[in-house]
Amino acid sequence: MTRIAIIGGGISGLSAAFTLEQKRRSGADIEYTLYEASPRLGGVLRTENIAGCVVEAGPDSFVTEKPWAADLCRSLGLGDQLIGSNDADRKTYILTRGRLVEMPDGLMFLVPTKILPTGLSPLFSWKTKLRMSRELFHPPRAVEHDESVAAFVKRHYGSEMVDRLADPLLSGVYGGEAANLSVRAVLPRFAEMERTHGSLGRAMLAGRKKAKAGPRKTPPPLFTSLRQGMQHMAEAVMAQLTPSALITNTRVQAVQPENGGWVVSAGYQSDHFDGVIVALPGRASADVLSMASPDLASELGAIQYTSSITVGLGYDHDVRSSLPPGFGFLVPRSEGKQMLAATFVHNKFPHRAPDDRALLRCFFAGNNAENVWDLSDDQIIGIVRNELQQIIGLRAEPIFACVYKWKSAMAQYGVGHLERLERIERLRQKLRGLTLAGNAYRGIGVPDCVRTGRDAAEALTKT
Repeated sequence: MTRIAIIGGGISGLSAAFTLEQKRRSGADIEYTLYEASPRLGGVLRTENIAGCVVEAGPDSFVTEKPWAADLCRSLGLGDQLIGSNDADRKTYILTRGRLVEMPDGLMFLVPTKILPTGLSPLFSWKTKLRMSRELFHPPRAVEHDESVAAFVKRHYGSEMVDRLADPLLSGVYGGEAANLSVRAVLPRFAEMERTHGSLGRAMLAGRKKAKAGPRKTPPPLFTSLRQGMQHMAEAVMAQLTPSALITNTRVQAVQPENGGWVVSAGYQSDHFDGVIVALPGRASADVLSMASPDLASELGAIQYTSSITVGLGYDHDVRSSLPPGFGFLVPRSEGKQMLAATFVHNKFPHRAPDDRALLRCFFAGNNAENVWDLSDDQIIGIVRNELQQIIGLRAEPIFACVYKWKSAMAQYGVGHLERLERIERLRQKLRGLTLAGNAYRGIGVPDCVRTGRDAAEALTKT
C-alpha cells in the first residue's frame, strides 16, 4: 500500500486528497492522511449566510477561463450549482480625483481596443491617450530579463496608466503593487504579445479578428461562483473523503526523508509515509522542509506574501436603488484612501442577496491592510463607512457589517519569480516522493490551487 501525507487543508490540499480518493475508489492501493493546523478545512473558502445574504469572507468567485475549479465542482456533482457573473450589467469604475469614472468600453484589462470610447473617456489625460495611439506602432521585441508590471506598462502607455489602471486591477487580484510584481509571472500573455507583435493593442486586435473569423460563440461569463457560496466547494470535497483521514488542529513541525520514504512529525507523534504533498504557503512550506532541504526551504521562504481584509456590509432596498449600476469600483493608491476596492455583490452575482437588499464587499490589501490590521472591527468598519460616504455618498446605517482578516494569504510573484520556481523544481526533484501545491507557484486563484493539488497527487501516484 502507498501511504501519502498531505500537509495543509486549504483547497489545494483538499483537491489533492480528492484526487487520491478517486484513485482509491478505482482500485488503487492508496491510503492518505491530511493534516491541517487550524480547526477547520477549506482555508480561505469561507461563506456565511447573514440576513438572507451570501457573504464571502474569502474569494467570492473564480475566473471562468481557467477550468479546473469548475471541473472539480462538476466531479463533485455541483454542476447545477455553478452560477456566472451578471456580465450584461458589468461596469467597473475607477476613483479619479475623487469621483467615479467608468472604465471605457473596449478596454481589455490594460489594453485599449476601441479608439473612440477611450479617446472620450475622462479616465486618462490627453498625454496618455496620445501614448496609447503611438503604442500601436511599437515594434516586436524580446526582452531578455524580467521586469515589473509597472515598468512594462509604463514603457507602453506611461505612468498614468500604471497609477489609474494597472495598479488598482492587480491590487484586487494579487493584493500587491504593480511595481513589485513580475510581468512574466503575472501577465505572461502580455509579455508574449510584446515579443510577437510589439504593440499590445495590435496583438489584441489581431486576436479579436481571428476570433471573429471562427464560429460565433456566446462568450462565457467572466466569473463563476457557487449558488450557496464558495465554501460549498470545500464542503463537497470533504464529504467525499474518508473522515478518519482528516486531522485538524494538528500542526506539522517537520517532514524528513527516511528509509526511502518520509517521516511526518506532528504534535507529539510521528508517522511514516511513502510520499508527501506540502500544500502550504511558501513560508510555512519552508518551515516544515527546513531540515529536509535547507536550500529548498530558503527558496520557498523567499516568496513574499501580503495580508488582506474583506468587509461585508448589508443594506436595505433604498441603498440598493441608489447605488451606481455595475460591479463596483477600484481605488488607486494615489487617491489616498485605505480601501482599495468595493464590489456591489448583488449586481455581480444572482442569488447573493434578496431583491430588497444591497450587499457590498470592501477590500484592503498589502500596506493598506497592514495600516489598519491592529484596529478593532468597529474601527475598520468605521473607515469603510467613512470612505463609502466620501466616494458614493452612502450615509445609511448597514443592517450588518462583518470583518474578515487573512494574514499573509496572498502570494506575491516578484521580479524573478519564474527563475525562482526553476530553482525550486530542481531542488524538489532531489527529494523523491515530495510534491508541492498551493498559491505560491503559478497562480493564486482557486482554479490554480485546485490544479496544483490535483497535479501533486497525480505525480506521486504515477506507475
